[in-house]
Amino acid sequence: MSLKEAICETPIAMNDPSRNGQVALRSLEGLHGTVPVPPAEAGFWRQLRAFAGPAFLVSVGYMDPGNWGTDLKAGAEFRYGLLWVVALASVMAIIMQVISARLGLVAGKDLAQACRDFYPRWSRWPNWLFCELAIVACDLAEVLGSAVALNLLFHIPLLWAVIITAFDVLLLLALQGMGMRFLEAIIVVLVATIGTCYFIEIFVLPQTTPDFLELGGALLTPGFRETGMIVLAIGIIGATVMPHNLYLHSALVQTRKPQGDEHRIRRAIRFNTIDTVLALSVAFLINAAILVLAAQEFYGKKGVVVSLANGADEADPDWIRVAYLTLTPLLDATAASILFGIALLASGQSSTITGTLAGQVVMEGFMHWRIRPWARRLITRSLAIIPAILIIGLRGNGSINDLLVLSQVVLAMQLPFAMFPLLHFTCSRKWMGRYANGWFLTMAGWVSCLLITALAVYGLPEAMEEAWRVIAGP
Repeated sequence: MSLKEAICETPIAMNDPSRNGQVALRSLEGLHGTVPVPPAEAGFWRQLRAFAGPAFLVSVGYMDPGNWGTDLKAGAEFRYGLLWVVALASVMAIIMQVISARLGLVAGKDLAQACRDFYPRWSRWPNWLFCELAIVACDLAEVLGSAVALNLLFHIPLLWAVIITAFDVLLLLALQGMGMRFLEAIIVVLVATIGTCYFIEIFVLPQTTPDFLELGGALLTPGFRETGMIVLAIGIIGATVMPHNLYLHSALVQTRKPQGDEHRIRRAIRFNTIDTVLALSVAFLINAAILVLAAQEFYGKKGVVVSLANGADEADPDWIRVAYLTLTPLLDATAASILFGIALLASGQSSTITGTLAGQVVMEGFMHWRIRPWARRLITRSLAIIPAILIIGLRGNGSINDLLVLSQVVLAMQLPFAMFPLLHFTCSRKWMGRYANGWFLTMAGWVSCLLITALAVYGLPEAMEEAWRVIAGP
């Protein structure tokens, strides 16, 4: 092998301080390399247990209130017409998260660090600000979801519930003190509970079992046949392929002990790919179930919804506030409201944790700034609460779902700024050596990236019009 070939086979993006004359910072310093991995001769399941985790933590963001809001609105207003978007977005999310994990495992850098080290200095500020905008938009969804949950559980007025969410940093610190594994276990149980309920409704209860041939037809006949579908499709994509998760995943995979030799790197890539496919497949099934049941219960039944849920607007019901009605075929209204409220609150709070970690990753990666997690959390939550208080205070409770969808549209608009650099790095043998994306990941990644970008540009005028409607009112 020639010297040139040897150089091309070796990644140069390892945390090498000689690249920019600075000592490289590690992603999530306190967690870096803290999880041991078994030897290669250990059994498959033992190895999978060791590597599993990062994708499931990331997948929490794929089941957050923003997803629930867009899925509910899609099913209630367009029946199964946008189910294909949920499926397509989930496939693209799996592809991009697999590539993100690959970057962290091979290069030893998260995406923010790679952008800082290998792009011009002037690009750091705009890249960081775009990331922060996406994190604030995501946190806006968590604020609204948690507020709706508090309203369902304790009948607190929504405006006051939004204000109360500002203090969730105290709850976050208390729960983290009990251990991350304990918190993750609670979240998994709650999500699994509501997922089980939806499974029973779709596959067991005859009154809510959908026509699977109709579902198959909806998946195989994509298109935007009604006004408003494009903006909602962009929102679904923004709620599914989340830009800050691309930064976060490339950092979380580094919590396992460093994989130095070729065999260990390949093993880490293999098991993290399995972890990603499993975690995001579960997220897809739950999102699809929410859309299908919303279509079953709400499509063409606005008057019924209003009669069952006081305060709903018959002309434009706030679907996230009446979503618990999707569980009433299985449970009575009170139990459905409590279960949905608890699951929604858990979804919002667990997504809060991943959002805080993502904020830490992008701030440290792009700017080399470090602040305490509670301060980071308080700043992000304050920036998210301000627009929620202003719009709900001026327009009332009926704007919750509109704000949720708008926050996800903002996320979708930011996606290209994360996807293009990720693909640029991972497709290059200069930075990834022999672990650069193969032909399938390269093709699938760029097709996903270009499709999302084209959809975002195509829908930008309608998205801007919708954004102004949400801000200014009807």
